[in-house]
Amino acid sequence: MKLMSIRKKLASMLLGQQPGETPDMESEEIYPEAKSAETADIPDSSDSEVFDASREATLELPQEHPLHRLYNQCRQQTGYLPTPHICMDEEGAVPQAVIKKEKDRLKSALTSVCNARLKEATGVKHSAKEDLGTADAPPVLDALPFFFLSSDKLFAWVMVFPPMGGGKELTRDMLSISLMEHDISYGVDSRLVNRLDHDKRRYFSLYLIAKGKPAFDGKNGNIVDNFPRVVERVLKADEHDQVDYMALNLIHNVEKGQEICRLIKPTDGEPGRTVLDEEISAKGGKAVPLPKGRNTEISEDQTQLLASISGAVEFTGRFFQVKPVLNIEGDVDYSTGNLNFWGDVNINGSILSGFTVRATGSIHIGGVVEAGSIVEAGGDLVVAKGILGDGTTFVQSHRSIFAKFVENSTVSVRENLQADCIIGCTVYCGGEVTVQSGRGTIMSGRIWAAHRVRASVVGSKAECKTTIDLGGDPCKSFEREITQKEVNTLEMELEHLECQPDSPAKASLLRKTKIKLTTANIKLQQLEEFAQKEDEKKDEEDDERDIGRLECGLAYPGTKVRFGNIVYRLRQTSRHCIFTLVNDQIIMM
Repeated sequence: MKLMSIRKKLASMLLGQQPGETPDMESEEIYPEAKSAETADIPDSSDSEVFDASREATLELPQEHPLHRLYNQCRQQTGYLPTPHICMDEEGAVPQAVIKKEKDRLKSALTSVCNARLKEATGVKHSAKEDLGTADAPPVLDALPFFFLSSDKLFAWVMVFPPMGGGKELTRDMLSISLMEHDISYGVDSRLVNRLDHDKRRYFSLYLIAKGKPAFDGKNGNIVDNFPRVVERVLKADEHDQVDYMALNLIHNVEKGQEICRLIKPTDGEPGRTVLDEEISAKGGKAVPLPKGRNTEISEDQTQLLASISGAVEFTGRFFQVKPVLNIEGDVDYSTGNLNFWGDVNINGSILSGFTVRATGSIHIGGVVEAGSIVEAGGDLVVAKGILGDGTTFVQSHRSIFAKFVENSTVSVRENLQADCIIGCTVYCGGEVTVQSGRGTIMSGRIWAAHRVRASVVGSKAECKTTIDLGGDPCKSFEREITQKEVNTLEMELEHLECQPDSPAKASLLRKTKIKLTTANIKLQQLEEFAQKEDEKKDEEDDERDIGRLECGLAYPGTKVRFGNIVYRLRQTSRHCIFTLVNDQIIMM
């Protein structure tokens, strides 16, 4: 048995194992590398993720590919060769995107080089044999390192083809010289170069022999804000359907010298190098300017935007600016007098009866607005404890109004009005009126909103008269009414002055009154022309335009809904209803 085993081994060495034959156990003992080569790619179950990545990086070639034909021919000469192994990434060093991109190129390159090797192996005659007139002899071919570079030249792989016809085996010097001939000099794996010549799988296996250094573009500059650029003016009710009007945080105060935002400077790009030792250029990051606005300054190191005064931070859409804020610790009373301020006003107390507060910015009132007061805000108006009027109280905002309650007051608001209840008021609103938190009641008075009115309850069981007007431009109409009243008052004053005896005082008052009257008439004329143009536009618009609607949970008799000249009077209690205008008729749904 032992003699027969030796014969089989000698036959295998001389003739080579045929394709499809399975080596017996004895041949495995003589060539243990054959067993290890066949089982080297079979991972343990614990290495399944590594195996999946390796499988994705492995190039599978069909049996008719020139590489397999070359392999079979070489194996017939040597008696044994490890099976071809073409894996582009054994250790997770190559990005998957690169592997996917380069697989087809590698296949094409292997096809070309293997065809050339086969042609060279079969097309050359040994000169000595030819001179003797004998049959062709296989040519003498040394081992051949084949290098494949990625498109970006950041990765280089090597596959060594074995010698044929008794040529020279692979040596370290042969591999080093070949690397130099191909100009591969950067990121070369020296350990692989040193061991490959005596590695059992040195032939027909693909190895990553060099890795370049990718270039990294610099990061763009960035601004880190310490204050919000967009202030959310939205009130949210808690689980008890209550709104905390003191916790709106609409004004963001800043101290002088405090940081508003910080600049993260751009970084320079980091150039890379290819395996051919060529530099890869990198772009530097783009710089961004600090959003410097009014009452702000840039720090000495050019990285901080600082407040140059104490006030309120506001983002205008392009820049941060600091608006001066007037802080009133107590009430607006005789200790402060009337306030007329260019900026925001923060009042911790109340506005007492008869006092006036005007501001170009927002006004925040921690207490109440008492009877007979006048409040005008160029921004938002927040009244934490409500507006308690007596019929002469006037409140105006060029943005939105948020109040706990509003009673017996005239209110003009360009955007939206939100409160827990509105009682006995005349309201002109250019947006929406929302009365759904707390009691959510609109009772008596007149509410005119351009878009929508939402309330839990409209009217009362006592059937008090409550009018809801919808559509149009309430604020412009209110402004026209006020201007008309001003014109009427000035005309009466002028008539009264003309009846008085002539005097220097009379002449001075007449001149001033006439100037005021002329100004008021011009303003009134402009408002009327604007209203006329708006009416013409509405006539030209489609009938399906948004003309407003009333949404309420409960509506009592005595409630009147009006769209222009079209009126709907509620005769009975209605629940969960919506009033809107359809085909010039008010429909309740």
